[in-house]
Amino acid sequence: MFKYFFTVLVLIPLTVFGEYKNTNGQAIDKSIKDLIRWQRNQKKPVLASIDISNEWRNSDLSENHTIWIGHSTFVIKLDDLTILTDPVFSNRASPFRRLGPKRLIPPSISLEQLPKIDVVTISHNHYDHLDIRSLKKLSQLNPELIFLIPEGDIDIFRKRNIKNVKEFSWWDDIKIDRFTFTFTPVQHWSARGLFDRNESLWGGWFIQTDKFSIFHAGDTGYSNDFIKTKDTLGPPKYAFIPIGAYDPEWFMSESHVNPEDAIKIMEDLEAERSFGMHWGTFTLTAEDTLEPPKRLKKALQNSNLENFDILIPGEVIYLN
Repeated sequence: MFKYFFTVLVLIPLTVFGEYKNTNGQAIDKSIKDLIRWQRNQKKPVLASIDISNEWRNSDLSENHTIWIGHSTFVIKLDDLTILTDPVFSNRASPFRRLGPKRLIPPSISLEQLPKIDVVTISHNHYDHLDIRSLKKLSQLNPELIFLIPEGDIDIFRKRNIKNVKEFSWWDDIKIDRFTFTFTPVQHWSARGLFDRNESLWGGWFIQTDKFSIFHAGDTGYSNDFIKTKDTLGPPKYAFIPIGAYDPEWFMSESHVNPEDAIKIMEDLEAERSFGMHWGTFTLTAEDTLEPPKRLKKALQNSNLENFDILIPGEVIYLN
């Protein structure tokens, strides 16, 4: 019973109630019949705890860099600005502390160990991307912190008395210091409960500097949105792209890319270098924990590509 409940909350749009749809004019909508078929045929994945690095403790963090915390959470330092994407530090991707998908690995850097954070970006309101307990703590630790969120999610923050929150529709942007943040369309959906389907928006974040651009895709199925993003904003130098939570693909592919589709996103964006995310932290679907990076490596070899990295949480990647 609880397994079905959390599956619905985190991964599966069963009934569309809200106003928001994808750029193709469609809302992702799965039937109860599809859910039952998926549950009846679901295989049990082989779980593993991936390695975590302490490299960040002994590195020069004054230079521009990024560190994977886990799942879709990255610390990104750009000159004097430090950004945190989709911060999830709780033990479960769930509205409850003792139920729901549990972390396979701890965050590579704890909330208390983080540097001063200036900007938080949120891609959408699923519990594995919008962790309100972590966001409340971050706001307490960083009183001047600015939260950039999708349109429709402001009440989640107001209920926790979190300040400095700005909502965005697709293609809305904001300039913070010398950086421009633009909210871009991806193919997905939103919900925090059983009766608020698609009542808020979802998307990726494109961050432009005077030196280079960065794109964080959040969570997405494959679509033409990435070609539109590249045509509108230019190719990013760095792209953070999900590679996990796709099995069974007949059921998940509309809203979650597999590793091969992640490569297509990289090529559509014409990104110089990409980083895989959205794997290895929570067990959300039926693929084995280590399958996404293995499939990605094989697909890259078959395509003679080398510019899509599989990261270790806690290692420091310098952004030149």
